[in-house]
Amino acid sequence: MMATTKRFKNGIFQITTSRNATIIVLDPKFLPELNKLPSSVLSMEKAVDESMETKYTRIETHVPISPGIITGKLTPALSRLSGRISQEVEEVLSLELPPSQNWTEINIHHKLLRTVAMVSGFVFIGPELSRTEQYLDAAINYTMDVMHAQRAVQQMKPWLRPFLSGRLPQLKKLYQRIAEADDFMGPVINLRKEVTANVSENDKPDDMLQWLIDALPKYPDANSQNLTKVQLGLSFAAIHTTTLAATNAFYNLAAMQEYIPILREEAAQALAENDGVLTARALQSMKKMDSFLKETMRMAPASMEIPAVSVNSDPSIFPDPLKFDGLRFYNLRQDGPKESAAMHQFVSVNPSSLTFGYGRHACPGRFFAASEIKMILTHVLMSHDMKLAEGATERYPNIEFGSMSIPDPSKKLLFRAKQ
Repeated sequence: MMATTKRFKNGIFQITTSRNATIIVLDPKFLPELNKLPSSVLSMEKAVDESMETKYTRIETHVPISPGIITGKLTPALSRLSGRISQEVEEVLSLELPPSQNWTEINIHHKLLRTVAMVSGFVFIGPELSRTEQYLDAAINYTMDVMHAQRAVQQMKPWLRPFLSGRLPQLKKLYQRIAEADDFMGPVINLRKEVTANVSENDKPDDMLQWLIDALPKYPDANSQNLTKVQLGLSFAAIHTTTLAATNAFYNLAAMQEYIPILREEAAQALAENDGVLTARALQSMKKMDSFLKETMRMAPASMEIPAVSVNSDPSIFPDPLKFDGLRFYNLRQDGPKESAAMHQFVSVNPSSLTFGYGRHACPGRFFAASEIKMILTHVLMSHDMKLAEGATERYPNIEFGSMSIPDPSKKLLFRAKQ
């Protein structure tokens, strides 16, 4: 694949996959042109419908209320909620990753899954459910059930799917998951609606569930009105993606110990300048951590119909591209023109930075995800030392399949209380 993308740099090529539609891979120079095309010509929703087999999995891809609330409510609220979210991160990590004076082997991916699910749930659905095992099971495993069902459908011959897909155990398990989620989320959602129906804005809970409830009259479509499935969709979009990015960062830190004191010193200074609280201002000031995360994702990008790996490995864009340089983007922000500093931030999207997509389909939740990852990293850095497991001498290689690259979820790291 890498050789192909180099061969067709500045051009277009086609690849064969199990999907019905023709897969065309484009050079990033076409992105501004693609971004101008209407959804009737270039539809992300239809592409997701096809790839996720939504006709059979019954997951919803067109849910207008979700991006509307994320961009209109969640992102602007981060400066207001950062202190509360940071406190939740600290409390959850104290449960999932308690410090020990001795080096302790830990599956960090597993711990991060639960941590991200709880912290995200605290914002998405509120404290009524966010730490319950019932919610965590649904929030974490709904994604896995969807993917298992999707793969099971794709393994069937297309002409058999309308007749026999309903017999697939993976689909039955997914439908059961959705029904069970409605059984325990539905009453909480309905109670919240009743309790806050005649309450002033200042007395309402300040979380996404409440914002969704308040916005329901503006989104009369059936998908937006089903708040249980909206919540499952938020989990599907947020929890595993955020966890994989954080796991990549921890694997890099454990393997490249020289970055620990650099990021720890920066975090300590940011906390000292903000009364010990990870405010939005504190997070924004941590430019070295921001750079470390952006470089982490440059080396392990997500998949799209743009050759992100080749872009990230192009020496004309990134000098010495195969070398991990955790301060690469920090230095670009410090030394480059002020007007271009924003393009080097972790959350920035442009033709040479495709981690969060591009244009109108760029990930709307990237600001929350970035804040959450930075908070988790900061709290762990300030409370723990870390290193690779005994016998490991270099960064654990990612697992690659198809166009995906993910950190190996089975690997363990060693942690102890910060000395």
